[in-house]
Amino acid sequence: MDDLLGVAVLGAGHMGADHIRRLDQVVSGAQVMAVADPDVERAKDAVAGIDSVTVHQDPVAALDAPGVAAVLIASPGPAHEEALLAAFARGLPVLCEKPMVPDSTGALRIVEAEARLGRRLAQIGFMRRYDSEYRRLKALLDGGSLGRPLMLHCTHRNVSSPEHFTSAMLINSSVSHEIDAARWLLGQELTAVTVLRPTPSAGAPEGLLDPQFVLFETAAGALVDVEVFVNCGFGYQVRCEAVCERGSARIGAEHTMVVTTAGDAREEVAQDYLVRFAGAYDREVQAWVDATRRGRVTGPSVWDGYAASVVAEAGVRALETGGRVTVELAPRPDLYDPCAGVSR
Repeated sequence: MDDLLGVAVLGAGHMGADHIRRLDQVVSGAQVMAVADPDVERAKDAVAGIDSVTVHQDPVAALDAPGVAAVLIASPGPAHEEALLAAFARGLPVLCEKPMVPDSTGALRIVEAEARLGRRLAQIGFMRRYDSEYRRLKALLDGGSLGRPLMLHCTHRNVSSPEHFTSAMLINSSVSHEIDAARWLLGQELTAVTVLRPTPSAGAPEGLLDPQFVLFETAAGALVDVEVFVNCGFGYQVRCEAVCERGSARIGAEHTMVVTTAGDAREEVAQDYLVRFAGAYDREVQAWVDATRRGRVTGPSVWDGYAASVVAEAGVRALETGGRVTVELAPRPDLYDPCAGVSR
């Protein structure tokens, strides 16, 4: 346990660079040994000041670099399947950012590949399971004092969306977090989805259906609604309220600092997910490092990544057709717990 875990980071963009910083400066027990990115200069900038790191353009070369014993995948979603399969072939434990694989067919291939190994190697980066507020809500719901959950009301707002953002990405990129959080909080699969589209905001780019109202049904009859608004213009806000038979619980509304002066009160509003969920990312990566050094794999599984992809695809079909779309999951291998908690 005294040896540092040598990690290869694939992707040195916004998320990857933040994880490189986290592994180097925040997390204990790990060391960045290799980084891969198509933009080699960007990768070099991300590891500036870190000793003994090799920089690669080819992700497979980073996996084979000296000292690498685990992989953190933070590259764009379309590159994840190849990287995961390469890690599996080498027996390397993986922390893979969401989406695990953008399409459900590819995601199922990952499930089947890991199942053939007969053991888990991958944890999927649904970091809300590591947020202190979400974990308190999970514990409260699991404790049963509020009775059976009836509804989850969720809010997901961003200041603005990237230029490449599409109407479908409001669901398969943004709402994918709520998909996993709902499955985890309720311990139920999502079985159907409907998407309602109000008149787009004047602040939304031309042609972008923003905001959207997404309604999920669950296997046990609960309802989950999500207001997703990715060009709200004022801040990054994530909120969730669970309404149960004997009470309710809300998180997210007070996750801020309020500054009061003479005749004025000012509330800070986070502008970025890396600010709002900084603690969750820190705990997620630390938990992955600790488990990996013990020879274990915990946290969201590739089955969770697959389920999120299937539900998101159903949501996109509901957006396009205007109708209710049912969710059809493949048979679940015995290796995976349904809607598993943070640890196994």
